Amino acid sequence: MNRSRLLRANPRSFVALLLLVSLTLLAACGSRENGEAGDEGKIKVTTTIGMIADVAKQVGGERVDVTGLMKSGVDPHLYKASEGDIGKLERADVILYNGLHLEGKMVDIFEKMAQKKTTVAVSDDIDRAALRSGAAMATEYDPHIWFNVKHWMTVTETIRDTLAEHDPGHADAYRANADAYLRQLRELDAEVAERIRTLPERSRVLVTAHDAFGYFGDAYGMRVMGLQGISTASEAGAKDVADLRDFLIAHDIKAVFIESSVPRRAIDAVIQGAKEKGHELKIGGELYSDAMGEEGTPEGTYIGMVRHNAETIVNALK
Repeated sequence: MNRSRLLRANPRSFVALLLLVSLTLLAACGSRENGEAGDEGKIKVTTTIGMIADVAKQVGGERVDVTGLMKSGVDPHLYKASEGDIGKLERADVILYNGLHLEGKMVDIFEKMAQKKTTVAVSDDIDRAALRSGAAMATEYDPHIWFNVKHWMTVTETIRDTLAEHDPGHADAYRANADAYLRQLRELDAEVAERIRTLPERSRVLVTAHDAFGYFGDAYGMRVMGLQGISTASEAGAKDVADLRDFLIAHDIKAVFIESSVPRRAIDAVIQGAKEKGHELKIGGELYSDAMGEEGTPEGTYIGMVRHNAETIVNALK
């Protein structure tokens, strides 16, 4: 029966059929739009660095759709937000960033976003007296807080509380997820401390391209030296290279480390300078400092990243 015959035979049935088709099409369109945005009532969380994104996924579980702006190998000190990033921030329900000037020029963006949506610096709840600071730093505090696992436990609690406040109906789920993850972090902290204790004290010297590992050194009893300051925006000069070279030779240090998110040319200059003076230095391995590994790998998680770094350091310095 064609449309005209159906209309003549039963006009009410025809109208009902049109209404049903229209509703079906609207539902399908709505479903597609939701799917693109991250869907089915999930909270859209946008973060800066991958380490924060990983915690948000662990704590949020199935209730969140997490987007990290900075992927593997990206240096947050030099990062500039793109138009696409602004769009992701605009569409987010919750924005999480590190703070302590890690994200540099993006701070102005976060301040504007905070006027209209939940925007949180995850470092805010860490006692300022526990943060590294000093006249030699380019910023008031060292922003690399993830290298003290205890600090990252505080960050986990901040993210838990942020999600619970934003979505109180599922607060119990966020607390349960956070409790499980905090247990893993406590185990990680003890594991790393035990691994570092296997090194002779004289070998506990960690030399990298920039001074990202200060919290790691403080937490686990290592002397940490970086060619650049706490920000990669500062360049190492010839005197910095010469001073570090002479220190390594004087203390018979055999290994230095490169970083996944920092060019290795400054470290190569130190190695070459030591070689010219008859001291052989090797690359002890690649560490993850300001960015995690590739997604889908163990190092693409916060716990896997820290574990990889500890193993690499110990194996090279033994």
